[in-house]
Order: sequence, then C-alpha cells, then structure tokens
Amino acid sequence: SLNVEKYGGMLMAPWFDRPLSVAGRVIVKEGAALKPILVNVDRDLCTIPNLAIHMNREANTGVKYNPQKDMLPLIGEGENKDVFNSIIAETINTDEQAIISSDLFLYNREKGTVWGANNEFISAPRLDDVMCAYSCMGALINRSDVNEESVAVCAIFDNEEVGSTTKQGADSTFLSDVLTRIALCVGKDEEDLMRAYAQSFMLSADNAHGIHPNYMEKADPTNRPYMNQGIVIKYNANQKYTTDGISAAVFKEICEKADVPIQTYVNRSDIAGGSTLGNISNSHVSINTVDIGLAQLAMHSPYETAGIKDTWYMLKAVKEFYETPIIAGRDGVFTLE
Repeated sequence: SLNVEKYGGMLMAPWFDRPLSVAGRVIVKEGAALKPILVNVDRDLCTIPNLAIHMNREANTGVKYNPQKDMLPLIGEGENKDVFNSIIAETINTDEQAIISSDLFLYNREKGTVWGANNEFISAPRLDDVMCAYSCMGALINRSDVNEESVAVCAIFDNEEVGSTTKQGADSTFLSDVLTRIALCVGKDEEDLMRAYAQSFMLSADNAHGIHPNYMEKADPTNRPYMNQGIVIKYNANQKYTTDGISAAVFKEICEKADVPIQTYVNRSDIAGGSTLGNISNSHVSINTVDIGLAQLAMHSPYETAGIKDTWYMLKAVKEFYETPIIAGRDGVFTLE
C-alpha cells in the first residue's frame, strides 16, 4: 500500500473501489540544477478496496473512516516503495537516484460523462472549481477589446481547501504583487494603484451547493438554486461571502446584458457553510467583489455532478463582465457603460 494524507474537507467514501493514479511534480537533479518536472502516471495504478460487507455488517449504517488506516491505496504485492519510485522515474524517463523530492497526489481516473434523460448533467472529477476556472479563463481569452480602459485579470489560486496560506494561495501577497507590477510596468505610481483598486471590481467564482433531491431539507427554505438554471449569487451575513447590495446589483446588470439567468444561495441559518477566495484575497487587495458560482451536487467527492448549461452561462456572463466598463463614482454610484 501507499501511505497517503487527507487533504482538505473531502468526502472519503466515494474514493473506494475506483481506478486511481498519481500525478504532480518531481524535482530532478541535473548537474548543479534542481529541475521541477510535471509527472502523471497515465494508467490505472492503484485502488482503495472496500472491506467486504461480511467483515463489516455496519457498513451501510454509518462508518467513521480513519484516513491513516482506511484510505491507503493498494498498488501491488509485497513492499512497494522501490516499485513506486521506479514507476515515477520511468514515467519521466530519468534515474531514480536523480529524483531529489516530489509533490505527488492521488487522483480519480474515471472519465467525465454527460448523462440524464435529456443529457442535461455532467459528472466528472474536480468540477469544483474547474468549472469556474475554465469559464473565467475562456472568457478572458475570447473577450473583445471594447473595454480599453480596464486591465482584464483572471486570478486562479491553489490551496483554497486548506486555508490559502501558501505562497501561491489567496491569503498571500501574490495577487497584490502581480497587480503592483502591472501598474509599475505601465508607469503608474502607488497613488494610481490605490485609485485603480477603488475603481476595480472582482468576481469571486467558486461552485455552489445545488438542491439535492434526496436531501431537500438541507437547503435554505427560500433560496434554492438548481443545476442548469443559471449562475448563483452567494450571500452570507457573517461575511463568508463578499456579496453586498452594491456588488450584487452590478453583477445582476452584467447578467442581464449577457442574457444569463441568475439564482440566489445562502446556507441554512443553522448549518455552517464554507467560504471562498473573495474575502481572503480582499484582506490583501480591497476591491468591490461579488461571490458567485455554479450549482452542483456531491461537492468534494472525487466524482461530482453539475448541469451542462451552467458552464455556458458562466462563460457568457464573465465575457460580458470583461467587456463592460464599470465606473465607480461618488456616493457609491456605479455606472455600467
């Protein structure tokens, strides 16, 4: 078995009995240089077998999983440390002795699929938050140049699920550093940069919980987003989400211009929810921000489910956002040109 460590708030049970493999990066010594190389063992390499029902009669009445004991992947027979190292070395075509260190992750090998009575759903690994990342990057690439007054930025961070405190996370200086360098490169000073922040607007895009047909009671009684029914605007009185009246109004206007439907999400008042990167990044760069997402099911499972229409909605809305000048005036007045 391989030794593994739990990452973030994961659903453990769906990891069992699936084809898994390993990907990440390794650091290889080449002369005096330490070179990072991306690696993906592109084959079904291991699995985490369930314990048979005969040996655990309580398996269907609730199980508390121990990640150190229950979640170890089976990769082969006998001692496998040397075998595993040789597989990684062979994958990147190098000697085992040249590999100095690594950052490797277990991942689900099952391919995504479109399904449903009218092919309206998609299930795949990592929909949270690949759907929003894909949509925002696609909108950035495909936008027109009609909004010449603004610098379009798509910021995608690592490590949100464990607090974003890495050097590449939202709770670092990475975003402010990059924006500062952009300003300096076009001849702006610190005062210009502060004014630019005040004139800026940010979409904090991270998927939202859709209504689960088997657990309708888990949702707020009045704010109930469904898959395939549009972008979700997320609110939280305790500021887990950044949305306020002004940022919601601006984004609603954007969606109206893009002919994209919108929905509203709040947690049940008696159930704590997660947070997103908007409020974390705002602790370093204060920008008017709205929290949005796409409705999905099985969040933090290795195989999640969402609606096929919603990615298209997000692409349209974010493209419109990039193309629309948003002018912040006095007394909190915003104008969309």
